[in-house]
Amino acid sequence: MERIEIGILGIVIALVLMALRMQVGVVLGLVAFVGISVLTSVSAAWGILTAIPLNFIADWNLSAVPMFLLMGYIAAQAGLTKGLFQSARIFLGRVPGGLASATVIASALFASASGSSVATAAAFSRIAVPEMLKSGYKSSLATGSVAAAGTLGSLIPPSILMILFGIFTETSIGSLFIGGILPGILSAFAFIVMITVRAKLDPTLAPVNEVRATHQETWEALRGIWPLPTLILGVLGGIFAGFFSPTEAGAVGAALAVLIAVVRRTLSVKAIRTALIETAEGTSTVFVIAIGATMFSVFLGLSSVPNALADWLLGVIESPVAVIMAIAVIYILLGMFVDSVSIMLLTIPIIDPILKGLGVDMIWFGIIAIKLLEIGMVTPPVGLNVYVIRSALGSSVNITDVFRGVSWFILTDIVTLALLIGFPAITLFLPQIMN
Repeated sequence: MERIEIGILGIVIALVLMALRMQVGVVLGLVAFVGISVLTSVSAAWGILTAIPLNFIADWNLSAVPMFLLMGYIAAQAGLTKGLFQSARIFLGRVPGGLASATVIASALFASASGSSVATAAAFSRIAVPEMLKSGYKSSLATGSVAAAGTLGSLIPPSILMILFGIFTETSIGSLFIGGILPGILSAFAFIVMITVRAKLDPTLAPVNEVRATHQETWEALRGIWPLPTLILGVLGGIFAGFFSPTEAGAVGAALAVLIAVVRRTLSVKAIRTALIETAEGTSTVFVIAIGATMFSVFLGLSSVPNALADWLLGVIESPVAVIMAIAVIYILLGMFVDSVSIMLLTIPIIDPILKGLGVDMIWFGIIAIKLLEIGMVTPPVGLNVYVIRSALGSSVNITDVFRGVSWFILTDIVTLALLIGFPAITLFLPQIMN
C-alpha cells in the first residue's frame, strides 16, 4: 500500500471512530501511532509520539489557553457577568424583539470574557429563555436566539479557537484577536437586525414591552454592566496598544478579573476553587485533543497527503475563493457531527499548505474558519449549542422548536459569512492598523 493510501485510510478511520463518539484526542493519537508504525516502525513511532506531549506543553504560547479560561471562569463565579441580560433589556425592552436582542448583546459581552460558545449558551439558556417565555415570546425565537448568540463566544476575542489556530498555522494570535472584533460586532448586529425585522413583521413572535424603565432602573443597569467592558477593554486594549503580548494578556485578564471582583466584594474562596477546577478541566480537554491532533499531523506529514492534495488542487483550481467555498462546505458538514476544536485541529494539517500555496491571508481565513465552525454548532442533526440548551432547560423546551428558531440565525450567518468573504477588509482593517 502506498504512503498516500495509508494516509487517506487513516483519515477515514479517524472520522468513523469520531462519528462513533470516541474521545477525539484518543482517536487521533491512536490512529497516528498505528499509521506511523506502518510507515516507519513501532520503535520509531513510539519515539516520535512520546516526545510530542512534552514539547507541546512546553510551548509558551499555550499558556494563554488556561489563563483565558481562568479569566472567564473567575468572571462567571465572581458574578461579573450577572446583570448583563437585565441591563441590556432595560435599554432594548421596548424595541420589537428587544429581549432577544438583549440576549445577543449580553451573550456577546459574556462571550468576550468566557471565550466559549458552549459556556455562553448554557449560561443564557437559564437566564434569558425563561424571561422571554414569561413575556410571551414564542419558544422558537427565545431558544434560537440563545443558541445562535452563544456561537459568538468563538468569534469575539479572546477566543480559544483563535489561539489554537494561531499556534498550529504559525499566525499572529494578536492579529487574530484584533481581526475578530469587527466580524464579531457585525455578526451580533446582523442578529439584532434580523430579530427586529421579524418581530416587526410578526408581533405575535415577540410582544413589545410597553413599560418604560425608571431613571433608577437605568442607573442600576449602567452600574451592573461596567465590569465586563472594563475587563475586555483592558485585555484587548493592551494587546492593540502593544503593552503586552496575547499570551501575556491571558494572565493580565485573569488578574484583572480577580481585581474587579475584589473591588466589588464578590470573590470568595469557594468561587476561586470552583474557577480553578473548571479551568483545569477545560484546559485538559483542549490539550488532549490538541496533542492528539499534533500526533496526527505528524502522521499525515509522513504520508504526504497534505502536499499531494495541495499539488493536485493548485493544479486544478486557480481561484482561492473556489477553494474557500469547498472548505466551507466541508466545515459545515463536519460541524453537524463533530465539535469545533476537533474539526479545526483535524483539518489544519491538511488545508494549511493548500491555503499558503494559494497566497491566502491566514488571518482572514482564520476568522472565516471560525465563522464556519459557529454555523456548524447550531446546524442539525447535532448542533452542539442546541443540545446544550435542551440539557439546561429539560422537557420545558421542544428540540424541534430550537432547530426551527435557529434556522433564521443560520441564514443570517450565511449572509454575514458572504460579506466577510467578499470584503476581506472587514477582518483585516484593524490588524493592519495594529501592525
